[in-house]
Amino acid sequence: MGNKRIIRVLSGFGLAAIVFVIIGLIQDNASLFETKDNTVTEQDIQRVKSFELPDSLYFAGERVPLENFDTRESLDRELNSNAYFHSSTLLLIKRSHRYFPVIEPILEENGIPDDFKYLAVAESNLSNVISPAGATGFWQFMNSTAKEFGLELNDQVDERYHLEKSTGAACRFFMKSYEKYGNWTMVAASYNRGSNGVDKLINIQEEDNYYNLLLPDETSRYLFRILAFKTIFNNPEKYGFEIPEKHLYPPLEYTTVIIDSTVNSFAEFALSHGTNYKIFKAFNPWLRQPYLNISPGKSYEIKIPVKGTRTKAYK
Repeated sequence: MGNKRIIRVLSGFGLAAIVFVIIGLIQDNASLFETKDNTVTEQDIQRVKSFELPDSLYFAGERVPLENFDTRESLDRELNSNAYFHSSTLLLIKRSHRYFPVIEPILEENGIPDDFKYLAVAESNLSNVISPAGATGFWQFMNSTAKEFGLELNDQVDERYHLEKSTGAACRFFMKSYEKYGNWTMVAASYNRGSNGVDKLINIQEEDNYYNLLLPDETSRYLFRILAFKTIFNNPEKYGFEIPEKHLYPPLEYTTVIIDSTVNSFAEFALSHGTNYKIFKAFNPWLRQPYLNISPGKSYEIKIPVKGTRTKAYK
């Protein structure tokens, strides 16, 4: 027992000696971790750049009053936030290459300014998402508004997930709002806040200019987020996004078929058209069930991916 106690004591002293030696080495070599005057060098920190705002900026042909300090600082906030939200903004630029070619001609056909494509970016990140409140799809329609502007919604079909049809419905909303406000900037605000919400603020404040209205935070930031996306997407390299063209998501190629009778299994339907259920649903997300009951006289246009679409764009 005595010998064991002596061994434990000696072991303890040995461990303590090792610790003191390590501490001494760290203190002696502290110069390896700092400069002679204990200052942090430029290489030690990440450089964060404040981006210059554009000299002038327009939304849908309407001038943004950047001479106003509050307008300028609101844009500055969103521009820097999104320019430094690297992973998210990078993905949005990639997605825009796939989806803007679908959205742009529909806006043009309906007489809506091209800048409104950035509303889909702000609304949904160019994805078929569902908000906590139940707003759905690229354009984030609630059930009642979707039906009001001509979209079909039931347990088997939800055209809020149909990019072309939901974009057409959004255009009808925009045009109706423009007839009311006569101003595209206020049309964008009303899309976020709702016409009733915007009208209440206009009546209380006796002001109908977006840039002069005191708005709830979400709506006050909304247009500036859109403008930030427009600014970054139009010149991504300036804001640090270097994306080779081959990394952009390509448009999806498909043909269409018309179905006018009940389909009992879209899995079988997909296989019979040279694809599988997963990819079939990716092209037709508005079909909410693996089957579709079609009433007499009713028909639907279905997208069928062109053979090889899934892989050939990335070869």
